[in-house]
Amino acid sequence: MSDTLRLAIDLMARPSVTPHDEGCQQLLASRLERLGFAVERLRFGEVDNIWAQRGNGRPLVVFAGHTDVVPPGPEGQWASSPFRPEIRDGQLYGRGAADMKGSLAAFVTAIEQFLAHHPQHRGTIGLLITSDEEGPAVDGTVRVMEWLTASGRHIDYCVVGEPSCQEQLGDVIKIGRRGSLNGELTVHGEQRHIAYPRPGANPIHAFAAALDALVRTEWDRGNAQFPPTSFQISNLRAGTGAENVTPGTLTAQFNFRFSTAVTVAELRARVEEILRASGLHYDLSWRLSGEPFLTPGGRLVDALRQAIHDVLGAEPALSTSGGTSDGRFIAPTGAEVAEFGPLNHSIHRIDEHIAVADLDRLSRVYARTLELLLA
Repeated sequence: MSDTLRLAIDLMARPSVTPHDEGCQQLLASRLERLGFAVERLRFGEVDNIWAQRGNGRPLVVFAGHTDVVPPGPEGQWASSPFRPEIRDGQLYGRGAADMKGSLAAFVTAIEQFLAHHPQHRGTIGLLITSDEEGPAVDGTVRVMEWLTASGRHIDYCVVGEPSCQEQLGDVIKIGRRGSLNGELTVHGEQRHIAYPRPGANPIHAFAAALDALVRTEWDRGNAQFPPTSFQISNLRAGTGAENVTPGTLTAQFNFRFSTAVTVAELRARVEEILRASGLHYDLSWRLSGEPFLTPGGRLVDALRQAIHDVLGAEPALSTSGGTSDGRFIAPTGAEVAEFGPLNHSIHRIDEHIAVADLDRLSRVYARTLELLLA
């Protein structure tokens, strides 16, 4: 059993469902402190975070990740207990295997490999670890970044260990992510006996035309780095549960995954224009989860591509697909940000897993990246 596999198993055995850490960060901190890292424990609200740093010079190269995981769902549907890691047919099964305790283990063992050969490296190595990535993400990385900025520290290069690959390890590097804008709409009508409807009083009927317009609208056409912006309804609620009553209100929750070809202000204005044109009586609130970010090139992407080629013999594609990540809080400070981690096909699913062999291969890629940036 390799050091990376052993550490991954130790982390996965801790049921750190967001926002709980369950001692994962202490396990990492103890290992890092033995390597000469200064570890600062940062608790904001109910969220545990750590910042670990070795060195003081530039560049500052950071590995960023999270110890929290999504709930396992019905445990009886798992082939083995989600928090009792099990190896079957060369795969390590358990919640967090791919997202992202495997990457956390690979971060640490990569640093150990690197320091064994380059104890007097130039620059600074940092780790930013949160337990609030899978949750609201308000007291995690965003707060640590505010703390770093206030203390005068600036990240030059950041590797986020999110599972980026699709078919085989090394096939994709994420160089950006779309923004995420959430809306909650309440359409007001009138609760009445269904046998005596008043024209226009049923909010479901009133919303139908507006929904059709929202779905049919082309918000943008994307660009060379991003696909077109996507509008999706996630939740729709109305009615009292009775068959003979029209609802007084309808509530719709929706989301935009948007590209750099459109702004938040433009999206909000166009939605409200459609709603007004439909003649609705409504209330609307907005919540921005994150702006899109992009690292189209630069030293970090070059180093990651070279490391993947050297270790895996692969030529990775550059992508901005997928959901949000904590890179959205790091990139606005001017840091080059790229995401590279294991295969993502099993994340958030029953029987999440990662290939055992990929753990050490991932660690070697991270170690080689450090060599290219700091040796």
